[in-house]
Amino acid sequence: MPEGEKMRQCKQEEEQPQKEEEREGLIEFYSSYQELFQFFCSNTTIHGAIRLVCSKKNKMKTAFWSVLFFLTFGLMYWQFGILYREYFSYPVNLNLNLNSDRLTFPAVTLCTLNPYRYSAIRKQLDKLDQITHQTLLDLYDYNMSLPQRDWSTSSTQRRSSRSLLHHVQRHPLRRQKRDNLVNLPENSPSVDKNDWKIGFVLCNENNDCFHQAYSSGVDAVREWYSFHYINILAQVPDAKALDESDFENFIYACRFNEATCDKANYTHFHHPLYGNCYTFNDNSSSVWTSSMPGINNGLSLVVRTEQNDFIPLLSTVTGARVMVHDQNEPAFMDDGGFNVRPGIETSISMRKEMTVRLGGSYSDCTEDGSDVPVQNLYSSRYTEQVCIRSCFQLNMVERCGCAYYFYPLPRGAEYCDYTKHKAWGYCYYKLLAEFKADVLGCFHKCRKPCKMTEYQLSAGYSRWPSAVSEDWVFYMLSQQNKYNITSKRNGVAKVNIFFKEWNYKTNGESPAFTVVTLLSQLGNQWSLWFGSSVLSVMELAELVLDFIAITFILGFRWFRSRQKLPPPIPPLNSQDNAAFQDEAPALHAPHRFTVEAVVTTLPSYNSLEPRGPSRDGEEGHE
Repeated sequence: MPEGEKMRQCKQEEEQPQKEEEREGLIEFYSSYQELFQFFCSNTTIHGAIRLVCSKKNKMKTAFWSVLFFLTFGLMYWQFGILYREYFSYPVNLNLNLNSDRLTFPAVTLCTLNPYRYSAIRKQLDKLDQITHQTLLDLYDYNMSLPQRDWSTSSTQRRSSRSLLHHVQRHPLRRQKRDNLVNLPENSPSVDKNDWKIGFVLCNENNDCFHQAYSSGVDAVREWYSFHYINILAQVPDAKALDESDFENFIYACRFNEATCDKANYTHFHHPLYGNCYTFNDNSSSVWTSSMPGINNGLSLVVRTEQNDFIPLLSTVTGARVMVHDQNEPAFMDDGGFNVRPGIETSISMRKEMTVRLGGSYSDCTEDGSDVPVQNLYSSRYTEQVCIRSCFQLNMVERCGCAYYFYPLPRGAEYCDYTKHKAWGYCYYKLLAEFKADVLGCFHKCRKPCKMTEYQLSAGYSRWPSAVSEDWVFYMLSQQNKYNITSKRNGVAKVNIFFKEWNYKTNGESPAFTVVTLLSQLGNQWSLWFGSSVLSVMELAELVLDFIAITFILGFRWFRSRQKLPPPIPPLNSQDNAAFQDEAPALHAPHRFTVEAVVTTLPSYNSLEPRGPSRDGEEGHE
């Protein structure tokens, strides 16, 4: 073998491992972005990507497929944005279910509509009646008839009367022309300017006053009387002094499921405007249940509606007020319920309805009110009305320095009384206007509960007792309940409360767009635009990672090349030339290998050798 061929073969054998090592390096990290992109388009499972490289000799096709490819990507991600927006709006589906179970009978609260003259405050109320009588006589020339009282002339009573008269005179009831009143409420009805307006004056410590005016004299007198009545109630040191239950004289008969009720089935509380109130089935004892609908399987009450020893300036209606609510919920008689007419049998049919809302991101409801920034002042579970009233009371204590008598008393506070808090009326009516305008933010702070129970009521009325049966009915009542009033029909009423049907409705919510639905929709869009699968997404992720890796490697190499300086070149005639030549091979071994490779590849001497037989002879000789 010629010497040149041997050297060439040796060169190839030495370069082969280097090429294999170089190819192994390119398997992990591509040498350029173009190589990476070409490899991806040639091997990916995404439809249309191969067109970007197979038509590279036709620039028009390449441009067309490039625009089409990226336009398709844009449309697909636009659809992705729509899907994500719908998912993060957290839509819900409303589910209606009809359940047929044994029904728990709700709590029923019945009030007398007769604010009672309790013995603890009777003398002060009589004095307030006298002052009101004189006020009506001065304003309207109306001589109000008052029952004869045993007026004591003791010094204590005279001082109390003078004190009450002094505070009443600080908040006088006035009747003026509409033009003369300032700061009228914005919701005042438009009446003729010649009409008289009536209201009372409220002032603070700085003698800044405003008129609480009304277009109706009846409303003005009742509100003015109620304002002073609340102050009298607040002066009672012990609220138990107002707990004068008279159940037997109010409830003549009580039956549930054809069985007689007893005192263990009700609780009593006092309402400033609605008088004595009795709550049946309030979870204080065993809870009533109904297994059958109908009037005979509910609560039946015969109540007395005669107003005995009542307060005519505070209560202007006759009858009773009834409200149906859930257990462990306070009875807000102002918000719910309706009045029962005397001499009428009122039949109230109920239909239970439960609402279950999704919490968290789906709605702003609360599970138990623990995440609501308002302290619950009621000894009951959380409801929206409980929160709203607690919010107002807490703001009342903070702004006015005392608590409103209609709501529970916060710890460390005391009820408003103008003997101690002279300007609380001014502060209260100003705060009430802000509360109604939601300046206090109570309606935003108090959220709806996620689970609540409501009762849809419908009422029917009939005359009771009838004309042919009223004689013996009233006779039996007089024998059993000492019923001896003169106006028989206006002194008694009957109430029936029962379930209309056995079924009750449940309104539930379920997520309309879950994670499974989102992934399914994303997969549908991906398959529609590119006809690929999840593995194609992994190929895109791999492309991104390779792109980042190549960028890092190329940047690193560029940085190292900028940091590495070339070695100094020594002069040819230097004294240290021999030493430099001895070190040069060791420092620059690859350059020496390159020079040897160039020398061995020169074919000069092979062209001078004889051809033909001589070459064969040499081969044979070998």
